[in-house]
Amino acid sequence: QVEVVESGGGSVQPGTSLTLSCITSGLSFDDHAMGWFRQDPEKQREGVACINWSGQRIAYADSVKGRFTISRDNAKSTVTLQMNSLKPADTAMYYCAAARYEDCSGSWFRGYNFGRWGQGTRVTVSS
Repeated sequence: QVEVVESGGGSVQPGTSLTLSCITSGLSFDDHAMGWFRQDPEKQREGVACINWSGQRIAYADSVKGRFTISRDNAKSTVTLQMNSLKPADTAMYYCAAARYEDCSGSWFRGYNFGRWGQGTRVTVSS
């Protein structure tokens, strides 16, 4: 049984940092690109970052470039999202997902190629 479990969410003030972690089980982790997505109830789901199987190809949403960093540890089957300089606009439920393929496609941000999703971890940025 495949499991994708996120952790690390919380309530923080603008300008601070937060690290989200995602651990998977039940799949060959290094056969899959991994992604982070977010969604607020009033907004569409947004692709935040994607990392290919080796960690050598990474893509970010324009809204988080320069502030967020995605990384992975294939030995531990984990993927991490380091979020710096957080803004109120970053408030959302954050989801980790495993892609069906090794690489992030050109349309990774749509989420269509991700077959396994976690339950999400909530991030609230507010003063």
